Amino acid sequence: MERVTSEIIIKVHELFKDRKLTLSVAESCTGGLICHYITSLPGASAFFRGGIVSYSDDIKKNIIGVTPETIERFGVVSAETACEMAERVRLISSTDFSLSATGNLGPDVLEKKERGLVYIAACRKDRTVSRELRLKGDRERNKEDAALEGLRLLVEIMLEGRDVHFSAG
Repeated sequence: MERVTSEIIIKVHELFKDRKLTLSVAESCTGGLICHYITSLPGASAFFRGGIVSYSDDIKKNIIGVTPETIERFGVVSAETACEMAERVRLISSTDFSLSATGNLGPDVLEKKERGLVYIAACRKDRTVSRELRLKGDRERNKEDAALEGLRLLVEIMLEGRDVHFSAG
């Protein structure tokens, strides 16, 4: 595992364990990689409740609860869908925080949205924050970058008001 990966995963573990908080994840384009990163270190069971890989629209709507209107109006590759995914999975799993990722890793255009366009969202009880990513690597690199950026966003929302810096790798 590369150093930056270890650094952000260790930070997530430390923050959640120290603060006795819980986490859930809803992933689409990252295909379970965020959950894999979280569980790659021992002790994740102290805070990580679980994740849903919602690769299809049906799972986003019927399991997670993203509204059909959101998908119809903004598409699955959108900040709005990422936010709803994060908000819904937090409610479903009764966690303090949640994280989501949805996007187009390529190679084809999806919903007229270019390869590498990804939206991540982190949610807590009183706030949901999303971020647009425009990734330029190949499919595998984009998946890794989206997962790591999601974890960085999660740490940022946990530490709002403090300076948080992680190298981009």
